[in-house]
Amino acid sequence: METNDIFEQMACRYDTEDRVNTAKIIVQAVRSELADTKEKTALDYGCGTGLVGLGLIDIFISMLFVDSSPQMIEQVKRKIENGHIESASTLCCDFSVEVPRTLQVDYVIMSQVLLHITDCHLILTKLFDILKKDGHLIIVDFDKNESIISDKVHNGFEQKELIRLVKQVGFASAGAHTFYSGQRIFMNQDASLFILNAKK
Repeated sequence: METNDIFEQMACRYDTEDRVNTAKIIVQAVRSELADTKEKTALDYGCGTGLVGLGLIDIFISMLFVDSSPQMIEQVKRKIENGHIESASTLCCDFSVEVPRTLQVDYVIMSQVLLHITDCHLILTKLFDILKKDGHLIIVDFDKNESIISDKVHNGFEQKELIRLVKQVGFASAGAHTFYSGQRIFMNQDASLFILNAKK
């Protein structure tokens, strides 16, 4: 089987209509949190196939797509090449294990990633460290949902608790609000998404 065919199948599997539509809603929510970013650098952590980051690429001087899955990074690379996007680059890396020493950015965007991470404090600390002074961490994730019981993911987050955690890590200020509710969007359950904006 041709490599391209494998990538095509993966794209079909990951970029479902629902995921694409949800990503568009998330992109709009993130955009509403941003201002004067044309000269700023951004990093999409846990980027998956790049649906959210690619929707924001026009408002940053550069965007680095980071994911621990080589297959996901290949997908993003392909999209970047097909779109002739010169301001984007990729990195296959798990920051909970290793972070490139010289990496510094103005914005980190993390969409529907934190719920998959066991040690939230550790990853938030790593992301805090790579942000420049006055940099922002933008987190999009699910509100706490008691009807979800899983040993693979967190069942969402309490916004107040997460604000407390990012401040504990060192962020100077943070605010959050729910921006979208949908049917069967979280482990087949109705759920809501929030956005958190923390400033270093």
